[in-house]
Amino acid sequence: MTDKSFLQRRQWIKGTAALGTVSFLGLPAPGRAQAADPWARAKEIADVFAKPLPFPKRDFVVTAYGGKPCKVHKVAGYPTIRAKGQVVTPLPGSHDSHPALRAAIAAAHKAGGGRVLVPAGDWYLKGPIVLLSNVHVHLAKGARVYFSANPADYARDYPEARTVDCGRNGRLVLSRWQGNDCFNFSPLVYARGQRNIAITGEDWTSILDGQAGVPYEDGSGPGWWGMNQKGAEKGALHQGVDNPANPPLATMAPHLDAAMLARIEGDRPNGRADEKYLPALSEAGVPVEKRVFGLGHYLRPCLIEFMDCEDVLMAGYQAVNAPFWVHHPVKCRNVHFSKVKMESIGPNSDGFDPESCDTVLVDGCWFNTGDDCIAIKAGKNADVGYGPTRNVVIQNCVMNSGHGGITLGSEMSAGIEHVYAQNIDVRNIHYATDPINTVVRLKTNMNRGGYLRHFYVRDLKLPNGVRLKPGFYKPIPGGPVPANTVPTGGGAVITFDCDYTPSFDLVRSRPPEVSDVHISGIRVSNVNTPDGSFGCYQAFVVLGPVMKSYNGPADKPVLPVRNVTISDCDFGNAVRADAPWFIHNARDVTLRNVTIGGKRYDDKLSG
Repeated sequence: MTDKSFLQRRQWIKGTAALGTVSFLGLPAPGRAQAADPWARAKEIADVFAKPLPFPKRDFVVTAYGGKPCKVHKVAGYPTIRAKGQVVTPLPGSHDSHPALRAAIAAAHKAGGGRVLVPAGDWYLKGPIVLLSNVHVHLAKGARVYFSANPADYARDYPEARTVDCGRNGRLVLSRWQGNDCFNFSPLVYARGQRNIAITGEDWTSILDGQAGVPYEDGSGPGWWGMNQKGAEKGALHQGVDNPANPPLATMAPHLDAAMLARIEGDRPNGRADEKYLPALSEAGVPVEKRVFGLGHYLRPCLIEFMDCEDVLMAGYQAVNAPFWVHHPVKCRNVHFSKVKMESIGPNSDGFDPESCDTVLVDGCWFNTGDDCIAIKAGKNADVGYGPTRNVVIQNCVMNSGHGGITLGSEMSAGIEHVYAQNIDVRNIHYATDPINTVVRLKTNMNRGGYLRHFYVRDLKLPNGVRLKPGFYKPIPGGPVPANTVPTGGGAVITFDCDYTPSFDLVRSRPPEVSDVHISGIRVSNVNTPDGSFGCYQAFVVLGPVMKSYNGPADKPVLPVRNVTISDCDFGNAVRADAPWFIHNARDVTLRNVTIGGKRYDDKLSG
């Protein structure tokens, strides 16, 4: 089941990543002018996308290939993972327009490119949209695509997706799930190894609906969200409990001795749950072609995932009810994500997660998500072959709900550098019932490791603050930071968490390195509560790597977080007025014109 061409490209990219300062698209290493004004590099990145992608001006309308609109009705389901209610879905027996859409894409690709048009109306697809080079799929105003609520439809033979026969698990595609490579269900929109591709909408009435809260069409369960602990029926298998379909790790990794197997598996419960088993396969060095999930497993696919693509546009539509992450470009170059609205309050519903990508522009997007709005990633455990994520600009966005606003990690083993975020309106409109936990967030640990450097943030508005009830850090017992004292899980406006969920990962031998982070122009407004008027629990938390969590070779250095500047910021009132920030294992954290609770701070901190 080995895909040799893909594996060869992985080795090439692994080698080029070691060069460090070379961008795939030729952006230079920062010179003196850029060092003086790092935002000059941000402009260079954004300017890459000034010219539209070149698609031939010819249309391939799905109705010409047999597509027909469907009728819809309401059924009981989950509008969000937090509440049951009525959801809209196609009527049973609706016409399947998936063959028509596939035929239109194939015709456009064969003709040398063009636009595949989905007209206004409701459309039912029993399978994924698979993009091919030089094809632009466009949803007209009022077009809504409903992807079938049937996992088997994403485990069929789609040659254009380069599916692989995985026996009873189905015909699966190469994917990456929470930073680890595997073969799994096809994402609902997918491409691999393509160039010059786009999926767009006319406006936010152009909708891609993942139907993750709709019950399975055969009545066998509550739907995609039921594969997660939060949505699973009582007693049902899900991603967090042992799956009998997963063989013992010793069977999959016979090259490992008993000591190493014990180190990877430990004695924790549910070690063969899919969400733990895949990282264990990576840690054990099991080849990707043997990491097979799909049918009989519980790793939900992304709504949109592009693998190893170049010149990618996602723009102008609304994405709702994603099974897992909403958008996930992996090892892509030149990714433009513009004016997309996301409404997906589901488990792990990150809005936009570029992973191991180079040159990305996020502009004018609107987030209302069940997890991080944006989470920049770069592999997990030993899966670093796609290289780092670098050269990312995020600007002019609105963030309404989510765990984190601008997040880096937690899967960042190959590193993240040159990220710029500016002019973000963090409205936190659900602050009373579902507040944003934290706005600028780094999360990694001694397993995920990686580096973060050259991260710049400016001009963020928080009219309703952040979560006021702390989500406390849960350390390895016996460490220097007591449990239930530091709000790494929510409550700080800025959170550097270098010991994120340390007990989840048993092999903790990759200390992260964090440096050169510069944040300015954050403005936090207070909200009124029965206990007073507050904007945050604490203004910022810098939890550097915690030595107690490390269990690797003794000669590997564990470095502090260093060279951090926070300037010209007003964090409003902190609930912890007596301790408005927390620092551990950090050096040279500089505050310039920082106001907390009406008091100005100009200090250099270490801890």
